[in-house]
Amino acid sequence: MRIDDSTLLHAEVPHVRFATAPGSPTPPLEDGNRLTRAEVERRYHALPNVKKAELIEGIVHMASPPPFKPHAELHGDLMTWLGTYKIFTPGVRLGDNPTVRLDSDNEPQPNAVLLIDPRAGGRSSFSNDGYVEGAPELVAEIAANSAASDLRNKKQVYHRNGVQEYLVWQVFEQKLDWFILQAEDYRLLTADPNGIIRSSVFPGLWLAVSDLLRGNTQKVLAVLRDGLSSAEHQRFVQKLANQISSN
Repeated sequence: MRIDDSTLLHAEVPHVRFATAPGSPTPPLEDGNRLTRAEVERRYHALPNVKKAELIEGIVHMASPPPFKPHAELHGDLMTWLGTYKIFTPGVRLGDNPTVRLDSDNEPQPNAVLLIDPRAGGRSSFSNDGYVEGAPELVAEIAANSAASDLRNKKQVYHRNGVQEYLVWQVFEQKLDWFILQAEDYRLLTADPNGIIRSSVFPGLWLAVSDLLRGNTQKVLAVLRDGLSSAEHQRFVQKLANQISSN
């Protein structure tokens, strides 16, 4: 078959993911690289100056160092809320910016993950080198706004891999969306008349959304304490304890 120049010009070029040959110098890890998950991890560990690199749909996403305002301070408020819940819920584990091995093309590093310990029936597990493997029950992200391209891709990735609850705090829009996976699709959890959202996966994890957005952490924790005192939370704690003791 004769191939002319126009055929070559319009031919579709497949995406290729690269891996570095063993023994060769470590190339930099750069935003937009199309790499294997193993290669991302190899470069990440070999380059100590890299603080955050995510693999989303086979493409590397690099984050700039976060400023205190608005990102780091809001992250602290989010972790205070989740950390308080974890302290009073034995059998639940909390991770701050952990690398999560979801599948061969996706290794995100969300702001926070809340998961049920594998010994208590959790969906994810821990690898021999300490990574989360599989979908945590809850993933939380802080984003500049809802138009962030990696945020749209992440939602699809989390949905496909079975992350049950996905919380997204959109800073400049002063908005927080909390999705739950139901019937193979994400739907928004809605607040009650008092402005409180209640987790379906983690009983007692209650959030006063408007207070979190305003930085009123004391009220956020007061509402959470109500959730921790609820009968549903006590039953959940007992269920986790029973699961762990039976393993």
